[in-house]
Amino acid sequence: MAEILKSLPPIEDPNLLVGFEASSDAAVYRLNENTALIVTLDFFTPIVDDPFWFGQIAAANSLSDVYAMGGKPLLALNIVCFPKKEAPELLKEILRGGAEKVREAGAVLAGGHSVDDPEIKYGLAVVGLVHPKRFLTNAGARPGDVLFLTKPLGTGVIATAVKGGLADKNVEKRAINVMASLNRAAAETMLEVGAHAATDITGFGLLGHALEMAQASQARLVIYASSVPILREALEFVKMGIIPEGDYENIRFCEKVVEISPQVDKNLLLLLYDAQTSGGLLVSVPQKKASHFYEGLLKRGVFEAARIGRVEAGPPKVVVTP
Repeated sequence: MAEILKSLPPIEDPNLLVGFEASSDAAVYRLNENTALIVTLDFFTPIVDDPFWFGQIAAANSLSDVYAMGGKPLLALNIVCFPKKEAPELLKEILRGGAEKVREAGAVLAGGHSVDDPEIKYGLAVVGLVHPKRFLTNAGARPGDVLFLTKPLGTGVIATAVKGGLADKNVEKRAINVMASLNRAAAETMLEVGAHAATDITGFGLLGHALEMAQASQARLVIYASSVPILREALEFVKMGIIPEGDYENIRFCEKVVEISPQVDKNLLLLLYDAQTSGGLLVSVPQKKASHFYEGLLKRGVFEAARIGRVEAGPPKVVVTP
């Protein structure tokens, strides 16, 4: 997709502050000196069997792009692909889950669009608000910054285990709660302390999105593998050989430009590649504000966040150490 986008004519509009360059999480368009719009959309096939929780997770995932840019969700529209042969009650539960999550975010759900499709898909188009000089991208990480991750990794592995009948209900519920939780508190905290850069961790996994941040920021990101928060059950499934196909794609995407210390545990490393749905935020924070940021997360109930690395000067790459 990146190569295709490069072939499109450049957009020449001074009010478009962020477009599709540098793999940003959303577009940002300035309305006036004090207001800019954040615009994004996302939708996907069911990752869990329960339609209500699928709606919650899909909505949280769509809203996350606005939070990653430092914005506040304002308005959302449903995107629905649904086969006519399926029971209407199934779609009702998906939409109910999405509506509750949008309401939790303090935004307004104002309709949407549906098409007949043989495969169920759901998500949101979201508009958010931000000050045109206060939004964040993945391009602002600076040498000396501290890197934080605000949710544990491993939901991709656990979802695969659930589909294979290998994960019990408690493990599934744990992963669902992680995916359905909003990144709102983390976003509010990073704005409070003046974070330099942020991105949400989704399909490219931690290392894929960290690599995008390194390249966009022209900096070197060092990740401490043993400090990364993970879902313990996901590590056990990895040891059993349960690896989603998307994770192998992420390895191929990263392998030539990510430097891995031989001391890093191989199973743990696989979780750093794990494709996430509605993952946490990777945030680059000035070193002098790092303690304030972590304390702010805890005060807002973000208890599984962790300091996972640092930013250094040097060629844009990611280095993984024990």
